[in-house]
Amino acid sequence: MDSKIAEIEKSLIILKEHPNFKSGDTITVFYKIKEGEKERIQFFKGDVIQRKGSGLTETFTIRKMSNGVGVERVFPVNSPTIEKIEVNKLGRVRRARIFYMRQRTGKSARIKQKRN
Repeated sequence: MDSKIAEIEKSLIILKEHPNFKSGDTITVFYKIKEGEKERIQFFKGDVIQRKGSGLTETFTIRKMSNGVGVERVFPVNSPTIEKIEVNKLGRVRRARIFYMRQRTGKSARIKQKRN
C-alpha cells in the first residue's frame, strides 16, 4: 500500500534543487503569488525554526518579526510555487527545532553566526 502511494507521489511531485539549509539559518524564500490573471514573485526572509518530515513531504518553517509581531510561515520543500531559496546567514544552534525563539525579542532573539 505504501509503495503505491510513494510511486504516485514521485510521479506527481517535481523535485527541485535548493541549497542546503538547517535550523538557525537565515534564508530568503522567493515564491509566486497568483492574483487573478497576474502572477508576481514575493519574498519572505527570516530564520528557519524547524525542518519537518522527510522525502517529498518535507516542510520548513520560517519566522520573522514584522512591525514587532512575529510572523511564521510553513513552506513545503518541493512546492511548485517556490521560485528559489537564498541562504543569507548560517546560524549556529544546538537544537533542530528552535521554538524558544517565539518567546524572545530584541538582543536575546539573535542567533549566533557560524564562522567559516
